[in-house]
Amino acid sequence: MRVIYLLLSFMLCFCPVMQAQNTTNQFMKQAQSSLEKKDYTKARYLFLQAYKSLSQQGDYKQAIDAGTQAAYLYYCENYYQEAFDLCRQMNQFILTEELKLQKSLYEQRFQVTKERLEMYIKLKNAAQAQVQLNTLDNLASQAGDEKLSNNLLYTQAGYYYTFGQNEQGDAAFQKLINQYKEKKEYDKVNDCYRNLISIARKANNAPLMERTYDKYIVWTDSVKALTAEDKLGALQQKYDQSLQTIQEKDDKLSVKQYMIVGLITFVVILIAALLFLGFLLLRFIVLNKKLKKIIQTTNEHSEQQAQFIQNISVQMEPTLNKLSASAKELQAVAPKQAEDVWTRVEALKQFTVHIQELSSLENTLMEPYEVSSFNVGNFSKKIVEKVKGDIQPEVNLVTDVPQLEIKTNAEHLEQVLLHLLKNAALYTSSGNIRLEFKRKGAHVCQFIITDNGTGIPDDLKENLFKPFNEAKDLAQGDGLGLPICALMASKLNGTLSIDKEYKKGCRFVLVLQI
Repeated sequence: MRVIYLLLSFMLCFCPVMQAQNTTNQFMKQAQSSLEKKDYTKARYLFLQAYKSLSQQGDYKQAIDAGTQAAYLYYCENYYQEAFDLCRQMNQFILTEELKLQKSLYEQRFQVTKERLEMYIKLKNAAQAQVQLNTLDNLASQAGDEKLSNNLLYTQAGYYYTFGQNEQGDAAFQKLINQYKEKKEYDKVNDCYRNLISIARKANNAPLMERTYDKYIVWTDSVKALTAEDKLGALQQKYDQSLQTIQEKDDKLSVKQYMIVGLITFVVILIAALLFLGFLLLRFIVLNKKLKKIIQTTNEHSEQQAQFIQNISVQMEPTLNKLSASAKELQAVAPKQAEDVWTRVEALKQFTVHIQELSSLENTLMEPYEVSSFNVGNFSKKIVEKVKGDIQPEVNLVTDVPQLEIKTNAEHLEQVLLHLLKNAALYTSSGNIRLEFKRKGAHVCQFIITDNGTGIPDDLKENLFKPFNEAKDLAQGDGLGLPICALMASKLNGTLSIDKEYKKGCRFVLVLQI
């Protein structure tokens, strides 16, 4: 009876684990099936479910595989915010598993970082893509894994070719090929050329594809010669063995003749070895010089790009100030035209400020703001006072914020809420503007801004938080306010979204982890 009881207890404990594993396997199979059918939305949902289930089970390898698949399907449909959020979740999960296992999970960190790199490449953000590429380089170096090192070389080649740095791309690709050549793994060299042709085709890089295809044809011809050379080497080895056998059997030959033959053979081998070592040394010196030059050029380009973004407003300021002065001089002659010029100059100044702020936020997206405790009720009253001057006479500003303590960054939270409230005031001529605060858990809260204004068309809501989504007159706004607010929300450990179901105006929801 005791044995039966133990067996039943084991089965009761084991069944939930088996059921969870079966559910996860079903998610993965269904996701792959949906992917093959090109039902990407369903596939993404199933990969997300598989990631959540696997991460709860502690199966970090399959969990990261599923998570990176879901991230890829997000940014393929331009859901970059969701993809970046998922990558941050996966990094946090990896950190938790590393602490639990007391070891570094280089391969999984490499996977997540590579997905982030692919997103920045697709966004044509070379500076951020370079940062991710450097991180991949460090991870591959720390891991000491040949598989990751080869993956890094492919990734480097793809990055350089995408941004038109063909010399650096050639160097990375040639390094990968040389590794396989030295090992005489000619099939893998063929695979390298085919993969590079595929990369060029995906990037619509016709010159690269043509150049790679020409090299591949040359390689196909030369590999025959290499194969023949290898066969000749094998025959030479057999011949030497035959000579040795003959030499052993022919004990009637004189010792002097034997020594002469042995000495000649030794000299030939020594000369061949010295030539080979000299070739390797020369090749190493040449490659080392090229690598140093590539690294120097890459660092210079990165610094120039960063410096350009930082100094753009400073460089434009004198010109804009002159335009403002010219507009004032024109005021007496043509006041309407002067006002129009002045408005556009100020809009351009504001645009340069927003560009700098957007770039700074993207570069520091992984660095959260400092937090402190404050009373959210008193905080909201101060914000309402600042926005009252923008409210039209027939509009009521209503607040529903309790006297509670929360812990976050007050300065940047104020920026986000002020922008949303001023937007609401701009597009609301009558009715109400409402600011609400709700707690959704011990460490989760919501700020809700609702208005009865003109609202936003449904076809614009999808890309509302994406910068540079459409070309527009800067005098009517540069469209960067909401993308900047969304990035600030991320650094506040939260999310900013629009309620698509609300039809009587606009409703924005800011969710924060506090």
